[in-house]
Amino acid sequence: MSNDQQYPIPDLAEVELVDVLRALADPVRLQILQVLADGRAHPKSQPEWGLDLQKSTLSHHFKTMREAGLTETLVDGRTHEIRLRRDELAVRFPGLIDSLLAAR
Repeated sequence: MSNDQQYPIPDLAEVELVDVLRALADPVRLQILQVLADGRAHPKSQPEWGLDLQKSTLSHHFKTMREAGLTETLVDGRTHEIRLRRDELAVRFPGLIDSLLAAR
């Protein structure tokens, strides 16, 4: 799978902590983070997100997280999957993801 040009991700060196925290201030995005914390890529349409949201609303949350540097969208043909940039985030903001998950 590759990151399609239509889903650009920011360089984490340029991402500010306040932007990450702003993106995660929404309870829906915190729940998405919880699912993505397993390190696997998850299909956008996966029902296990546990969210009763319209597709467009869920897409908005995915976009917000991607633009904040939290996730990347992997594209393989018609399949789109979301993955947490956990290793990169751990280097840029040590302990942040684990702290957020523990507080949840």
